[in-house]
Amino acid sequence: MNKKIKHLIPKPLKNHHMPKNFNISLKAYGGGGNSKSLNPIPKNIKKQAMKGFDGNYKNIIDYIVRITFRIWEKKNIGYIYDTYSQDCLVWDEFGLQYGSEKIVADTVHTNNAFPDIRLFADEVIWAGDEKISFHTSHRTIITGTNRGYSKFSNPTGKKIRLLCIANCVAKNNKIYYENVIYDTAALIKQLGLDIHSVAKEIANNKNIGPFLPDFKNSKPKRVTSISQPFNSNLPKKISNIREFADAVFNQIWNRRNFFLIDRVYSDDIVFEGSTERKFKGKKQLRNFILSMIAMFPDFALSVEDIYWMGNQQEGFLVSVRWGAIGTHKGNGIYGPPTNKDCSIWGITQWEIKKNMIVKEWTVFNEFSIFVQLLRDK
Repeated sequence: MNKKIKHLIPKPLKNHHMPKNFNISLKAYGGGGNSKSLNPIPKNIKKQAMKGFDGNYKNIIDYIVRITFRIWEKKNIGYIYDTYSQDCLVWDEFGLQYGSEKIVADTVHTNNAFPDIRLFADEVIWAGDEKISFHTSHRTIITGTNRGYSKFSNPTGKKIRLLCIANCVAKNNKIYYENVIYDTAALIKQLGLDIHSVAKEIANNKNIGPFLPDFKNSKPKRVTSISQPFNSNLPKKISNIREFADAVFNQIWNRRNFFLIDRVYSDDIVFEGSTERKFKGKKQLRNFILSMIAMFPDFALSVEDIYWMGNQQEGFLVSVRWGAIGTHKGNGIYGPPTNKDCSIWGITQWEIKKNMIVKEWTVFNEFSIFVQLLRDK
């Protein structure tokens, strides 16, 4: 990790920073599930302490939803200067983007490429407070028509629908730290382009757009070995979400105990993920996990950030940001084995009911995987 930016990384939240109910939630706000942009504001919206934030915002959900609407759909792109710090850190699937000026430039570019772009608030998981900072995991559905030049091609006239999750940290009305995953691979497919061709061109033109040639050096150091992964036991009853999430990721992904999928996921688990993956049921979920580890046999994953909201009775909404490394040694959707090391990271959201995961959304840097594997050197 670069020492110059290390001090800007927010401290992890403690268990007592997690909201114990859904009084302040997207559902209580009146939205969710591909809702409209939640304007005007509901009259009965619950207020919370937000020292340093614009007084027009009643709570952190209101803040996240309305600044997104104002910037992207109202085209008030300059509002980024008011809601992102000048030295903000934003990691996307290709590396670190630094400063509000870069965010403004990228937002202008995307709005030009998709003039009718819309961002539908699908869920916002939050934790924290005005003192330590608010942490939000904002899941959106992005739609639009490609009528302008994009990073990948001339205008195609194609319509797009993408899943995106943005994990932001905000204090005093400013977002100063963000990890965001757009489903770039799905975008390229929906534009009618060949993923391998686009990825290879970008991989070997290292200074094009925002694409960093060395993604791995822009992220914190991760687990490098799973030779003796920690054997964390899965609890029968979920009383500590942090311990549960650590155990799920470690047991299933690191220790390869795939039979435990039956213990933690409901029979009718609904999954939505990168590159338009949508399925229902544990069989397809298991197949997805097996395929990833078959392509990267030394796949090693670590949980980098986690927060949640809810309780045992009502259930939980959980956001987990994770990172992994692996060597491409198996056949699969990424082509013949290249024996190249690859950095993989993503954001997973869970809905938990009665001690079981009933819904999962996982977005990861899939297009960046192609870029890393197709680089000539």
